[in-house]
Amino acid sequence: MINTFVILLLFQLVGEVIAHGFNLPIPGPVIGMLLLLLYLLLNRDAVEKLAPTANGLLRHLSILFVPAGVGVLLHGQRIVTESLPIIAALIVSTILGMVVTALVIKWLQK
Repeated sequence: MINTFVILLLFQLVGEVIAHGFNLPIPGPVIGMLLLLLYLLLNRDAVEKLAPTANGLLRHLSILFVPAGVGVLLHGQRIVTESLPIIAALIVSTILGMVVTALVIKWLQK
C-alpha cells in the first residue's frame, strides 16, 4: 500500500513541478490528476494496483477536509469581505456545471 501511495504522491509532485515550472494558472494537483488519468487509461493493470490505496483514501476522505475547514475559520473576516465574489462564483459555476452536464447527457443520448 505504501508503494502505491507513493505513486499517487509522485503524480501530484510531477503536477506541482509542471505547474510551477511553466508558471501555469492550473493547480499542480489538477495537472497531477490528469496525468494519473492518462496513465490509468494507458496502463489498465495499474487500476487494480492502485484501487486498494484509492479506496483507503476515500474511506478517510472526511479527515482530508479538516485543513480546509480550519482555513475557513482562520480567514473568516476575509470571506465576509469577499462574500459577493464568492457567491457569484458559486452561482455561475453551479449553473455552468448544470448546463455542461445537460449538454453531455443530451449528446450521449444521441
